[in-house]
Amino acid sequence: MEGEIREFEGLRVRVDDVVYMPGLDSPDEKPFPFVYFISIHNDSPVPVTIRGRKWVVREDEGEVTVVEGDGVVGQAPVIEPGGTFSYNSYHVVAGAASVMGAFFGETATGDWVFARIPEFRLELPDWA
Repeated sequence: MEGEIREFEGLRVRVDDVVYMPGLDSPDEKPFPFVYFISIHNDSPVPVTIRGRKWVVREDEGEVTVVEGDGVVGQAPVIEPGGTFSYNSYHVVAGAASVMGAFFGETATGDWVFARIPEFRLELPDWA
């Protein structure tokens, strides 16, 4: 990424759902898997290519995990004006946690932009 990265009003992220999924694989030290469903909407007049992401998972007990990488779910989706890219993925945690972050993109005009991922909670159900 070159130059300044600015928050882009035309790009917005929505957390569509968060589901505790005890049947998914998880390590003994982080036994609670959650699937989250995300939509990235492009309300701008230019296409935006999602080039990267950064997630920050803050567990209530104090551990902080930062996940950064290229693209999103192995892709670099181009979101056309008025378009949406939706996907799901998952995090594993040792207990309840707050999650937030950002997606980083490049507009068709070469500007580097980001859109914040609204903070959401990974809450264990009473039966877990």
